[in-house]
Amino acid sequence: MPSRMDTITVAGKPMSVYVATPEGKGPFPAVVVMFHRAGIDNFTKDRVDRLAAAGFAAAAPDLFHRVPGGVENPEVLSLLRDADVLEDTSAAAEHLIRTGLASPDRMAILGHCMGGRAAFLGASSTPYFRAAVIHYCGNMFKPWGEGPSAFERLPGLKGSVIGFFGNDDKNPSPADVDRIDAELKRLGVPHEFHRYDGAGHAFQNFVRPEQLRPQAAEDSWTKGLAFLKRTIGAQSAPAK
Repeated sequence: MPSRMDTITVAGKPMSVYVATPEGKGPFPAVVVMFHRAGIDNFTKDRVDRLAAAGFAAAAPDLFHRVPGGVENPEVLSLLRDADVLEDTSAAAEHLIRTGLASPDRMAILGHCMGGRAAFLGASSTPYFRAAVIHYCGNMFKPWGEGPSAFERLPGLKGSVIGFFGNDDKNPSPADVDRIDAELKRLGVPHEFHRYDGAGHAFQNFVRPEQLRPQAAEDSWTKGLAFLKRTIGAQSAPAK
């Protein structure tokens, strides 16, 4: 399963993109992976690699490339802007298409934490994604910079959604999840939400054992893969 760090140019500046692909020749069904606060760390690389092992081309763009100091900057989240996040998301999708790795009609977006918010943002505001896999998306109700919030952009969704949430989470809280669920129902967006008792924020994150909940982590990942295979398909393993 090949993986690599590519560098592309976005708004005249270099941006790193961690890419992994299945064995064989593309184009493949593809997933753009939106990372959590820790950036392209071992957890994010593991998610990208696991998607590739399951038959998807996957790419995680470095949304912090515009911020001085990047992921190490303590103010990095406050310096992000939704318009820039969307530009970086589109650039990652276009990179997969341009390099022949992705089928443009079989693309999804997936994210954790701030990446769950970014996945909703990208699925609602770019033309690329037929499906979105959302893990505990926080800060949905305020924009980053000018423009509507991620929540206010939900009418732009063109595909289906699956979401995973911990009932002990504070951001998003169960009430926040209820509000998002109600809005998707109002909009007629096909979606399914799964909630886990005894799990808080970042329950998939094995890098932080105090937050990891192994049963919820494995169940949510398995359900997310099944959803991706239903919505955008998966590349079959090459014949031996």
